[in-house]
Amino acid sequence: MRVLVVEDESLMATAIRDGLRLEAIAADLAGDGDSALELLSINAYDIVILDRDIPGPSGDAVAMSIVASGSGMPILMLTAADRLDDKASGFGLGADDYLTKPFELGELVLRIRALDRRRANNRPPVREIAGLRLDSFRREVYRDGRYVALTRKQFAVLEALVAAEGGVVSAEELLERAWDENADPFTNAVRITVSALRKRLGEPWVITTVPGVGYRIGTGLDAPGEQGARG
Repeated sequence: MRVLVVEDESLMATAIRDGLRLEAIAADLAGDGDSALELLSINAYDIVILDRDIPGPSGDAVAMSIVASGSGMPILMLTAADRLDDKASGFGLGADDYLTKPFELGELVLRIRALDRRRANNRPPVREIAGLRLDSFRREVYRDGRYVALTRKQFAVLEALVAAEGGVVSAEELLERAWDENADPFTNAVRITVSALRKRLGEPWVITTVPGVGYRIGTGLDAPGEQGARG
C-alpha cells in the first residue's frame, strides 16, 4: 500500500512516515497544498492522509480536487479542530474518515487499513492463487496450508503480485508500490526481495520472472524451475 501524507509540521510528518513504514505502508510526504497536488498528479496512491491546515491551497481545496478527479481515492483528514461542526464540514468536503490531533499512530494505522478494505470491498478480503493464501488485514501468508513468515517488504511485494491475479507486474511498479518516492529507480532491491521471497515461499517456485517485463504469480505448470526463477 502507498499513501500520501500531507502535513506541514515536519516532525509529525516524518514520525508518521517512519511509523507507517514499520507497518509495510510506503508513504510520501507533502508539506503544502501545491506539493500535494503535484504528487497526486504524477503518482498513484491508495489513500491520502490530509491535514486541513496547510500552506498554499488548503487541505479542504486538496480534498475537493481529489473528489472532483473521480478517482475514488479515500481521504483521511487530520486536524487539531475537534468540534462536531468541523468534522461535519470535513465529511461534507468528501473526507472518508477524520482523526483529531493528537492521536496514536496505532489508531492511524487501523483507520488506514479499514479505509483500504472499504476501498477494495469488491475484492475478497483474503486472496488465494496458486496455493497461496494472503490475508492483508492480518498480514498473514500461507503456502499450501503452511504459514510463511515474511518481512514487511516481502509481504508488500507479494501483495502486489497476488493482487495482479496472474498478470505481470513490472519491477518499476513493485518499486512504486512497496517502497516510496525516495527509492533509487536503478536499485536492485526489487530483484533481491523477489529472490528472497521465492526462497521463503519454497518449491515449486511460484513467482515467475518474465524477462525484460517483470514478475507474475505462476499457476499450474507454468511456474518456473530454479533456473527460470532467477532474476
